[in-house]
Amino acid sequence: MGHHRKALRTTAVGAVSATLIAGGVLGAAPAAQAATGVRFVDIAGEGGTVLKANIVTPAGADGSRRYPLLVLPTSWGLPQVEYFAQAQKLANSGYIVLSYNVRGFWQSGGEIEVAGPPDIADARKVIDWALANTPSDAGKVGMAGVSYGAGISLLTAAQDKRVKAVAALSGWADLIDSIYSGRTQHVQASALLDGASLVTGRQSAELREIFDNFYASNLSKEQDMMNWGKKRSAATYVDQLNKNGAAVMMANAWGDTIFPPNQYADFYEKLTGPKRLEFRPGDHATAELTGLLGLPNDVWTDTERWFDHYLKGADNGIDTEQPVQLKSRSTGGYEGYPDWKSVGATTKKLALSGTTTIHTNVDSGADGGIVFLSSILDQVAQLPPVASIPLLPRRWAAVWQSEKYPTAQQVRGTAQLHTTLTPTKESGTLVAYLYDVGPLGLGKLVSNAPYTFHGQTPGKPFGVDLELYSTAYDVPAGHRLALVVDTVDPLYIEHNPSGAQLTFSSPANDPSYVSIPLREQ
Repeated sequence: MGHHRKALRTTAVGAVSATLIAGGVLGAAPAAQAATGVRFVDIAGEGGTVLKANIVTPAGADGSRRYPLLVLPTSWGLPQVEYFAQAQKLANSGYIVLSYNVRGFWQSGGEIEVAGPPDIADARKVIDWALANTPSDAGKVGMAGVSYGAGISLLTAAQDKRVKAVAALSGWADLIDSIYSGRTQHVQASALLDGASLVTGRQSAELREIFDNFYASNLSKEQDMMNWGKKRSAATYVDQLNKNGAAVMMANAWGDTIFPPNQYADFYEKLTGPKRLEFRPGDHATAELTGLLGLPNDVWTDTERWFDHYLKGADNGIDTEQPVQLKSRSTGGYEGYPDWKSVGATTKKLALSGTTTIHTNVDSGADGGIVFLSSILDQVAQLPPVASIPLLPRRWAAVWQSEKYPTAQQVRGTAQLHTTLTPTKESGTLVAYLYDVGPLGLGKLVSNAPYTFHGQTPGKPFGVDLELYSTAYDVPAGHRLALVVDTVDPLYIEHNPSGAQLTFSSPANDPSYVSIPLREQ
């Protein structure tokens, strides 16, 4: 566990630095853009907890007319001026915009509840306050936010019928499937959240216990942790959200290392009201960042269009566009689809033939990258994590490759691994990677995902089905796809006992494969 502790310390320092830099940049916004119609206020949240907030109103708002209300809870670790640039833009187009610092962070009172019941009660009280103290229209209430604010917005819409429209940007719908997918702790992502909250907020005793049990792999507390996460996941309340009928727009990045895209796509499919799903290149909240700084930004443009239609009734066409909008990591344009299942309309199977045994506890060199840094490089320069596939040590990495593809392969959606695994120990972790392999054997990471098992019988085979993280990536003609499996990745906590081995086989009656989703040509 020593290397995990070191990773935690390193990531926490990075998280703290990133948070302070972001806070400093955003904190400068009011001084540079201050205008009339801006007020800083204190709002009494649940139990009287003071929530620091700011309100931006349209120019000339004198109480003679009502305006649509937008409520924006802040992101994890960021101050209440986070949305100031967008708030002014929205106010100029006729909205009352109220942004508030969620409890437990910065100058707001209370402790961090991680979108627990007090946070949702706070959001409802903020709406109450705005309706009572601003010329806002009780029949036209929307909520939006990035990351933490996105999660709180979705949860509030499930519990408050007044919320008619939501824009949930870089958020989560399933907290456990975000940072514990594949029953594996996403340690860098968790350490970033932990470190940022220690610097900018006040953790509750419950949250500290959750983090500690998470890092310690305390299986006796696993169900408690999962119950805690389900209470804080909009997926738990999807029936209520559908009943309330809010129009829900969700946007995320393919490389989001905190809230991977799969859980958003799964949730989107369960929504029955007006809905829209957008995926773009990048990492957590990087697609929205330029908009927070007041620069042109596709995510925020679509957010305003969404509210214009569903709160103002504007006939702007957003309701007639294909509701699933994707931007490939390899090309610059958008692709529209009628639903998520149409994204990977066809599939090809890469057979994982033969029997392969690998040893554990050594990083083969195939990795998912570094939280934030790797996906940002992919976003701005199309430079995902790479590995030399021929040089990967076969003692610690299992490798299967396709033939060269004569035409480009447009990977779209969720690749799925199916294999038979025989362990020598009762617990273990594997990480699967899908690579685009060029003529010289250099592999560019297309997708990956971890998988952990406990309580298996040593020497007894069992089936493994694993969804890799959803993506949109174009494999050039003349390249191959390769599936690599190893057992160590700095992004995750691994559970391989010393000396353990993993054997992958492909029985005749249950062949192993990875299913590759492809865009219909």
